[in-house]
Amino acid sequence: MNALPARVLVVEDDEMIRELIRLNLELEGFEVFTAVDGQDCLDRVEHIAPHVIMLDVMMPRLDGWTAAEQLRAAESTHDCLIVLVTARAQEEDRKHGERIGVDAYVTKPFDPQALVELVRTLLDQDRGRTV
Repeated sequence: MNALPARVLVVEDDEMIRELIRLNLELEGFEVFTAVDGQDCLDRVEHIAPHVIMLDVMMPRLDGWTAAEQLRAAESTHDCLIVLVTARAQEEDRKHGERIGVDAYVTKPFDPQALVELVRTLLDQDRGRTV
């Protein structure tokens, strides 16, 4: 077991949703950082070194699709777990996420506890691959 909590970067332009996700993850013992859009995420990600990045898709300055593509392309963030959390629920949107290589796709509205469980499951699966 890791002594340190897993770090999660929540990237969401809607403050209420961002705080809802942050609070639920913190209550479950995760170390949570936030960013207000994709550019803010890219500006801060290397300093934070998150295990999981939760990205909204529709954001100002830099959308979640583009941020996810850049995170996957960069050597320092290539292996981060990426979860898209978005109102875009069309099959083509999900396929776009698969093409980018995101690890999970969650549609809004979502159950906060289910989101926490998804993060736990992804981290457990990732530890199983890397150990």
